[in-house]
Amino acid sequence: MYETINLIVEEGIATVTLNRPPVNPLNSKMFAELGQVAAELEADPAVRVVIITGSGDKAFVAGADINEMKDLTPVAMYKFCQVSGSAFRALENICKPTIAAINGLAFGGGCELTLTCDFRIAADTAKFALPEINLGIMPGGGGTQRLPRLLGAAKAKEMLMLGDIIDANAACQCGLVNKVVPLSELMNEAKALAKKLAGKSSLALSIIKNSVNQGLNMNLGEALDFETKNFILVFTGDDRREGFSAFVEKRKPKFT
Repeated sequence: MYETINLIVEEGIATVTLNRPPVNPLNSKMFAELGQVAAELEADPAVRVVIITGSGDKAFVAGADINEMKDLTPVAMYKFCQVSGSAFRALENICKPTIAAINGLAFGGGCELTLTCDFRIAADTAKFALPEINLGIMPGGGGTQRLPRLLGAAKAKEMLMLGDIIDANAACQCGLVNKVVPLSELMNEAKALAKKLAGKSSLALSIIKNSVNQGLNMNLGEALDFETKNFILVFTGDDRREGFSAFVEKRKPKFT
């Protein structure tokens, strides 16, 4: 069905593998297919959690496809950015938890793709960079906006304006990734996290995600009001009744 990605759904967990070996560069076709798969997974009630990873053990995504970009006119580049931006926003706002399992290089657009995910688990061989400055350009896939919101302005500017490569441990120390594991354990770790998330209330997870994502763009007063409204919305759900009953009865809840 897809040319540049592989999709497997098992036990409520969708694994999206970026498949343009050896380094899985992002081109317009892959961006379009990422947008399509995001819509497919959003609409599939059987999918509770999404994992995104790269094929092979060399790269998650080593960046955008420079061979495609180098001869584009500014107008064509604007259209390219519209496609890539739409795909990244679709992934960022999918109502289900998303996990980036970073199996190697995550440079440029690859690093920006990880920023659209809720969780980032990196192999100990992974490396990160936003090297666009070294090409005389700047990130165009959300790097200058999502990265400061995650790391703070000072660390984000360091990565954006120097373009230096950092390893997985440095990425974990600064908060770019949640956890670092040996490459051989990466997918097992990602699937273990996915299974844990799949056991939670899907309604509560989706509204927590929406509360955080939307609240970051509001002032504190507006965001707190937004949280209260979302809390009441979750409180009306069947999962709340099951969760409260399970707590009182000292058993594990079975969320629907």
